[in-house]
Amino acid sequence: MTTPPQRVDGRTARSERTRNAIVDAHVSLIAEGDLRPTADRIAKLAGVSLRALWSHFADMEALFAASGQRILERRDASYEPISADLPLAERITAYCHQRARLNEAIAPAARAATLKEPFSPALQRYRKLHVERVRDEVRALFAAEIQDDAELLHALAGVSMWNTWDTLRTPMELSADQARATLERTITALLAARPSS
Repeated sequence: MTTPPQRVDGRTARSERTRNAIVDAHVSLIAEGDLRPTADRIAKLAGVSLRALWSHFADMEALFAASGQRILERRDASYEPISADLPLAERITAYCHQRARLNEAIAPAARAATLKEPFSPALQRYRKLHVERVRDEVRALFAAEIQDDAELLHALAGVSMWNTWDTLRTPMELSADQARATLERTITALLAARPSS
């Protein structure tokens, strides 16, 4: 017996398109430097009414949650695994190039999140998730060097975070290349200083 093809409800499809347009508009405004986009600006860019925006998102917290998920999905899509079988120096270089690229990509969203995070459980959850992903990446890539040294793991993950990157890029006014070279030197020094087994 053949299963009849499923019909896509037109209203559901339109609703999903509207929801995606709102999230895309929110993320786009942040990427363009509008760190506190209003519901009015988001709705205008999405091409929807304010009523439509609020019918899809109960409040800004719900929109932050959806936008945070979208940013994490984009980050995951642009992540390129690095082989743990490479020599240490090559792993460090590849890792630092990738962290530089990813930190530059998330910078506008991270700056916007910093303004709202103390008051937003959704943004706090996404930050913790981001920290865990970086820690897991470091743990996997430098497993042979870290072994069971939790302090070394914390140090490597800590210097890799966007907050450290932003300090290098903004108040210290380093170029992206200078910040990447600083990160590479720091990670190299941390791994070189590990106690021999």
